[in-house]
Amino acid sequence: MTKPTKFPVIVFDFGAVLVDWNQYYLYRKVMSNDEEIKAFLEEIDFKNWNLQFDKGYPFEKGIEEKSAEFPHRAELIKRFNTHWLDAMGEIMTDTVAVARRLKEAGYTLYGLSNWSETKFNLVKERLVFLDYLDDYMLSGRVKQVKPEPYIFQTLLNSIGYKAEECLFIDDSAPNIQTAAELGFQSIHFQSAQQLTDELTKRGLVF
Repeated sequence: MTKPTKFPVIVFDFGAVLVDWNQYYLYRKVMSNDEEIKAFLEEIDFKNWNLQFDKGYPFEKGIEEKSAEFPHRAELIKRFNTHWLDAMGEIMTDTVAVARRLKEAGYTLYGLSNWSETKFNLVKERLVFLDYLDDYMLSGRVKQVKPEPYIFQTLLNSIGYKAEECLFIDDSAPNIQTAAELGFQSIHFQSAQQLTDELTKRGLVF
């Protein structure tokens, strides 16, 4: 099948696009409700704390430091390391099917994910969509994270394409914004059906 040349490379985010992952899954096992979880996560600044791990910071050290800062929350904080696997959801099979069809149609697919390399290795064998990717880049491996622009440039340098030759798919609005500013075409992922519709509008045949 002859494919359009407008997007020789399609770049997929992993979490919440190809595989479900949510810290709430972990804490729902030990906390009463989502409001309680939300208050805890905001108290410890979970979003920025987790980005440290995505950037390659050692889990054990980060857990120790955060527990010292919030000793009354130490037990919950430690669970993020000891029970990290509880945050893993299911493979998002509908989106993975889109990736498979794109690969079979002849497109080049890459992954770009914020993920601690040590934790990624715990679940790597489960991630069947990796079989459809030509390669992927983990934030924890290159010590850079989305939405910082540096990791996008690192990816481009690695794969040998220009930003305008790539179509970037991510569920995060800040990540999409950075990619667009750098010249990537982009799709803000919401569902497999929405993704399929957006790809078709852009003239991709798969």
